[in-house]
Amino acid sequence: MIASNLKFLRKNSTKSQEEVASDLGIKRTTLSGYENGSAEPGSENLIRLSNYYQVSIDALIKLDLAQHSKEEWSAVQSKNETDISGNHLRIIATTVDSQNNENVELVPIKARAGYTSGYSDPDYIKVLPTFQMPFLSPNKKYRTFPIIGDSMPPVPDGSWVTGEYLQNWSFIRNGNPYIVITKDDGIVFKMLYNQLEENGTLLLCSTNPAYEPYEIAVKDILEIWKFTHYISSEIPEPNLSRSELSNTVMQLQRDVNRLKNTFKEKA
Repeated sequence: MIASNLKFLRKNSTKSQEEVASDLGIKRTTLSGYENGSAEPGSENLIRLSNYYQVSIDALIKLDLAQHSKEEWSAVQSKNETDISGNHLRIIATTVDSQNNENVELVPIKARAGYTSGYSDPDYIKVLPTFQMPFLSPNKKYRTFPIIGDSMPPVPDGSWVTGEYLQNWSFIRNGNPYIVITKDDGIVFKMLYNQLEENGTLLLCSTNPAYEPYEIAVKDILEIWKFTHYISSEIPEPNLSRSELSNTVMQLQRDVNRLKNTFKEKA
């Protein structure tokens, strides 16, 4: 199925094998082998092909793309963006150490802005600094991100926050902290409230009441990482208890919704 799909996608893009191979940085004979079924792409090239044609890996492997109508084709192309459960095979680029143990990659400040375009590119991921944390589960995937700003006390500006990769976004627990990789805002660290079933969005809240909650559509989210711990050179100041923080965030949410309803009534 994948061979015929790759041939269909290339012809649908009106490009030659030479052009596609050049864009992907592979040999034309390699692409030709993929298209005639004499070879199959490995995970790295499969990710490149998926990103290049803007089609999920699941669709490349399982669907006969040439049989879809224009409406169905649009749905196939957008499925990678709106898949909440992760059933459509999100493949995450990762690195391992000499003993084949998964590393914890660290995204430096300088690489922060480029993460939204390089997060699924093995070439981008493999040059990131890596380290090991023996107390973390060897069966889960972790990554460390730089946090900028004062919106999430007691985590201070300049901290390094480690998250566990979340495959199924339906498992998001209300009022818990997550690192959200968004298309427009990049790396965002917030408390999340799951509104996926209601309206296909997440509510992002800060623990600093000076910052207002806001919603983000699931189609604008690239990755979600569940907060594990953070590293900082600063000692946090005494702060509200977890229950008090939760109550504060919920009150902010109610206030925002009340304002929205007031504006709707006036309109």
